[in-house]
Amino acid sequence: MIHNQLLKGKKGIIFGALNDKSIAWKIAERAFEAGAEFTLSNAPVALRFGEINDLADKCSSKVIPADATNMGDIETVFSESMEFLGGKVDFVLHSIGMSLNVRKGNVYNDLNYNYFQKTLEVSALSFHKILQTAFKMDAINEWGSVLALSYVAAQRTLYGYNDMADAKALLESIARSFGYIYGRERKVRVNTISQSPTPTTAGSGVKGFGSLLDFTERMSPLGNATADDCADYSITLFSDLTRKVTMQNLFHDGGFSSMGMSLRAMTQYDKSFKVKE
Repeated sequence: MIHNQLLKGKKGIIFGALNDKSIAWKIAERAFEAGAEFTLSNAPVALRFGEINDLADKCSSKVIPADATNMGDIETVFSESMEFLGGKVDFVLHSIGMSLNVRKGNVYNDLNYNYFQKTLEVSALSFHKILQTAFKMDAINEWGSVLALSYVAAQRTLYGYNDMADAKALLESIARSFGYIYGRERKVRVNTISQSPTPTTAGSGVKGFGSLLDFTERMSPLGNATADDCADYSITLFSDLTRKVTMQNLFHDGGFSSMGMSLRAMTQYDKSFKVKE
């Protein structure tokens, strides 16, 4: 898709690109095509496993390693980004999420609480830390845009999504609470995108992910939104076309979040009874 230099002159920071399956990776590619300049950041351990340097080369970007739960690291990302980009930024993407309980197969009614705290720290509180650091450093230009990636499990219970659902609920609450202050004081908007289940490295680790992907595809009148679709949508939210959109959780899921039962899902459900008989 051609973005007609929608972000020409814009500067930003993208947290969370791991490999070419990452939504953050796709957003970085789209932002570059749309004329933006930006830095890339991820945890040092993630950088060892990912191919982020390839993305940086492709987008004439700079990689700044950082633990997004560490305030000192986040400050370094903003200071080095402003130095590299020659001033304040116009957009920030938070695409960070991790649950050790999910990885270890711990069910929701038998969680490891140390892991649970880590889930909240990495997947949600890191967003507050990024916002608070940016605010204190006055690092974002007026009418800038901060965006985090969420999921409908913040509102609805989905089997297997586990403590990540709590993290997404907290993430969306932070966007509203901080969005009010950032909008009032600095004219900066803060939103979350509630994306369709997407076969990223992290998403694919959720139990029963393949079945969930099939179910949501059958339920959504427009089908699942892909990582590329999400990248296109994100570019509009970084652009000046959405200046008055803030404190919103924006469902980008082909209509899934408004559905109760679709014809395709009902047909498949009926087939299961016939097989049983």
